[in-house]
Amino acid sequence: MFPRLIHIGNFNLATYGVMAALGLIFGLLLIVKLGREQGLDPDKLWNLGIVAIVSGVIGSKLLMILVDFSYYADHPSEIFALSTLQAGGVWSGGLVLALLMCIWYMRRNQMPVLASCDVFAPGLALGHAFGRIGCFAAGCCWGRETHVPWAVTFRNPLAAQIVGTPLGIPLHPTQLYEFVLELANCIFLVWLLRRKKFEGEIIGAYLIIYGIGRYFIEFFRGDPGRGELFGFMTDTQGIALLLVIAGGLLWLRRMPLRETPKLASAR
Repeated sequence: MFPRLIHIGNFNLATYGVMAALGLIFGLLLIVKLGREQGLDPDKLWNLGIVAIVSGVIGSKLLMILVDFSYYADHPSEIFALSTLQAGGVWSGGLVLALLMCIWYMRRNQMPVLASCDVFAPGLALGHAFGRIGCFAAGCCWGRETHVPWAVTFRNPLAAQIVGTPLGIPLHPTQLYEFVLELANCIFLVWLLRRKKFEGEIIGAYLIIYGIGRYFIEFFRGDPGRGELFGFMTDTQGIALLLVIAGGLLWLRRMPLRETPKLASAR
C-alpha cells in the first residue's frame, strides 16, 4: 500500500510510525478524559501512559523475536535491522509487558490499580486500532491467501523489501479485521465504563473481547514467525487464551467500586 508517506533524499517518514504516533496521542487523550470523569489524577495518568508506551513497544518487539528465535539467533544483526525496527511487533507481547509495568508503576505511586486499568482499556483499544491501519499501510502482519470478495493484493515493492509482504497475491486483510475489532471494542468499552458496576469490569471486558477476537484472527494470519504451542495453536493464540482467562477472573472477582469523589464534579 503506502509504506512511506514522505521520501526526500535520505529522509523517510514511515506511514506505520505516523499512525502509531496518532494512536498513542489519541489513546492518551481519551484515557485522560475518561480518567477525569472517574476521579483519577490526570498527571499520573499521563506518566502511566508513557510507561505503557515504552514497555509496550519493547514487549511487542521482544515477543516478535522470541517466536522466531531460531532466525534471529542465526542472524543476530537483524534484531537491529530497519525491517525489525519498522515492524509492528506482536501486540500481545506488548500488552502483557505493558500491563506488568503499569501495575508496578500504579502500586509505586499509590494509584487504584483496577480503576486505572479500567480507564486505560478504551485508550489501548483505540491506539491499537490506529496501529493496525499503519500495519495495513506498511504491508506487515498480512493474512493468508484467499479469494474472498474483500481480499487485498499488495503491489508496492517497498513493502516486500522492508517487511517481506507477498506481492500480487490476494490475501486476507487481517490488519483491517483487527482494526474493526479494536475500534468496536473501544466504543463498547467507553459505553460500559460510564455504566460500570465493579472495579476491573472494563479491563476485564477488554481482555476477554480482544483475546477471543485475536485468537480467531490468528487463523487467517499468513506472515511467518507465528510460533507453535502444543502443536495445534500459535504462541499468540496461547497468550490470547490467557488474556481471556485473566479477564474472566476479574469479572468473577467483581471488586466493589471505590468511593472516591469525581474530579470533574469538584472543579
